[in-house]
Amino acid sequence: MRYESKQLQEMAGALRSHALGALRASRSGHVGIVLGAADIVTTIFANYLRRGVDKFVLSAGHGSALLYSVLKLAGYNVGDLNGFRKMGGLPGHPEIGIDGVAATTGPLGQGVGNAVGIAMGAKIRRSGGRVYCLCSDGDLMEGVANESIAFAGRYQLDNLVLLWDDNGISIDGVAQTDVNIPRRMAAAGWTVIAAHGNNFKSLDAALERAGQCAGPVFIQCRTTIGVGSSVAGTPRAHGLALGDAELDALGAQYASRGGEKLWAAVARRRVHRDEDKPCIDAGVVPVVDIPNVDAPAIATRELSGMYLEKLAAAIPCLVGGSADLAGSTNAKTKSHRDITADGFSGNFINYGVREHAMGAIMNGLATCGLRPYGSTFLVFSDYMRPSIRLAALSGLPVVYVLTHDSVAVGEDGPTHQPVEQLPSLRLVPNLNVFRPCNMAEVVYAWRTALGDVTRPSCIILSRQKIQQIPTPDDAEIARGGYVIWPAQTKFVRMTLIATGGEVPVAVAAAKKLSGVQVVSMPNVAAFRAQSAEYRRRILAGYVVSIEAAATAPWFEFADAAIGIDSFGASGPGDEVYRAFGFDADCLVREISKFTKK
Repeated sequence: MRYESKQLQEMAGALRSHALGALRASRSGHVGIVLGAADIVTTIFANYLRRGVDKFVLSAGHGSALLYSVLKLAGYNVGDLNGFRKMGGLPGHPEIGIDGVAATTGPLGQGVGNAVGIAMGAKIRRSGGRVYCLCSDGDLMEGVANESIAFAGRYQLDNLVLLWDDNGISIDGVAQTDVNIPRRMAAAGWTVIAAHGNNFKSLDAALERAGQCAGPVFIQCRTTIGVGSSVAGTPRAHGLALGDAELDALGAQYASRGGEKLWAAVARRRVHRDEDKPCIDAGVVPVVDIPNVDAPAIATRELSGMYLEKLAAAIPCLVGGSADLAGSTNAKTKSHRDITADGFSGNFINYGVREHAMGAIMNGLATCGLRPYGSTFLVFSDYMRPSIRLAALSGLPVVYVLTHDSVAVGEDGPTHQPVEQLPSLRLVPNLNVFRPCNMAEVVYAWRTALGDVTRPSCIILSRQKIQQIPTPDDAEIARGGYVIWPAQTKFVRMTLIATGGEVPVAVAAAKKLSGVQVVSMPNVAAFRAQSAEYRRRILAGYVVSIEAAATAPWFEFADAAIGIDSFGASGPGDEVYRAFGFDADCLVREISKFTKK
């Protein structure tokens, strides 16, 4: 059933009343978008959105009261609106896990990228459906949104509609948007449609036309922020500038029994089958052959590429990608075929030099049940940090393949040599971080990452060749840390903890010392989760950490730490590595200092 303007007006009134009630109950939130964009949201949910098929993303996450209210009215089980912004109730910005919430949003621009990823995922899975995304002036100022917009235009995602709540206002005053956003969108390959965001006939015509266009569609919806209130059209309308009396009066004014009945009819509509079932269940990862490694020394990025080729052939829904660095990250194998705008039938996405967009788009892909991974250099993970954080918060099983993991990158110099990135990633809650040293640990990292459907994973890999120290057959890699080189004496007086490329260096040093064992710790968080008894048993004697990264976090386990607490240096990788003390002789000298204390 299609609703006419008069009916939509009643429905929008009921929506505004519910959302204002939520704001009134919490005495917190954003009234401007609730009042200004209610007509847009009503038209979408009443006349266009097919539950279980289409998706709605609120990139302007500060409008969460509006989103929760329309979901409630449309029949979704979102809980009590009176619990908005209260402990144990509905969060201040939308989060995945709430019925009908397609993306965790709030940091502006992220929702645009998520919507692009959801649209791309629907194309890849051939699930059909359209993605509607409501964005704000602020969203369109963010770099992640602009990267994602360019990506969507390149892939001509004809199942994506981006609606701009164009009210010209931001917190500080007049919105600092581009001079001509529609022209920029057209240049990016989008069809641009102008509409009045507070006029139902105009909105309905624009959305009807959008369904007939080739490629992504951008609808400019001119609105008045906080329309109908005492702060309408002003920056004050962004937050909750209205007193209780005005909130109550507006809520009563907009309340519509007829609108409630019309929404009840929407809620009774048939729910279509949801196609977003995960393609890999928890812990169920196909067993593939582990490639033989004949080389005495090899980069872990190469080991990952060798194993990934087997995985890509065995897991159709494993969708790889790279920010223009596939040749350097070994993330693209012979088993991969490029996804193109002509068919979307491949399993590898060329994101271009767009780490911001890649991170946000992968989050969207993951909500579609796909298993995406994206690759870049570890130092450039900083570009993706907001998306990584939101993936962890949302429990999305995204995999980040991050190579060139230390100062051994060499000639590219300090700008490309990660120092603080590795420890900082380990601080992100609900994020797996692996730094393997050999094929056994690479396999452990990939299988754990793909078998975990509740959190994202970072697999940290080397550019430089690493001497292969074999993992003992009885080693418990899944515990996160294990003895890879036992002390050659009965009594262990010292334990060296190392990860990745520093493991063989630590072993070389241990061979020169008496009573020293080496523990490889590819997953710090997994080791932290072990029993105190296991940790004490593994970390025997005086404990020294050895890792080519910032040292501070290692004092959780170690008595002393050898690392890098400065930026790197330009030069050949092996020379830079040695200059910072990462060779056996240097380590022995440093370790000897600790034993004398």
